Amino acid sequence: MQFDHHPVKFARVYMSRYPKFLLLFITFVIAYLLFSSREFGPFQDFIVGLGYAGTFVTGILFVYGFTAAPATAIFLILAQHQNIYLASAIGGIGALVGDLFIFSFIRQSFADEIAKLSRERIVHYFNNKLPGMIKKYTLPVVAGFIIASPLPDEIGVTMLAASKIISMKIFSIMSYLLNTIGILAIYYIGNFIA
Repeated sequence: MQFDHHPVKFARVYMSRYPKFLLLFITFVIAYLLFSSREFGPFQDFIVGLGYAGTFVTGILFVYGFTAAPATAIFLILAQHQNIYLASAIGGIGALVGDLFIFSFIRQSFADEIAKLSRERIVHYFNNKLPGMIKKYTLPVVAGFIIASPLPDEIGVTMLAASKIISMKIFSIMSYLLNTIGILAIYYIGNFIA
């Protein structure tokens, strides 16, 4: 594909081909601007003024792909103004609410497709080839890492929702603890770079 090294043509082609990636990139730019720019002082003051209610809402936003980066930036801002342990616990509750919505949606809306997928040859192949211990712990460990990180929780939650061995209660405990640990790490970083 030839763009004649013209940035506008290049951008236009990629915007039409990959609009979701463009949106995701824009959220990263917004997150960077929110955290690093002093021009957003009034917005930062507004966020801080919301107190722990803002932390709860930010926790909900933390779990979704397109809002994870701005939520992380907001946590970094709030780290300088809140008790990091209390804020992490409250943000973890917000993240749990967001994750429970995803978990319930996947379990109910995708149940038929998950059942079909479990009957696919490739799934049977891996089920037969992987030892029981690896099958039992790999999925929760990988999903847990994704949930604890600022990566979009949709991926990790979908992995757990598709698993028959993860109950709503176990999922809730995992989600709360992992998100709280991830948010606490962000708060520590926010205090460190302040």
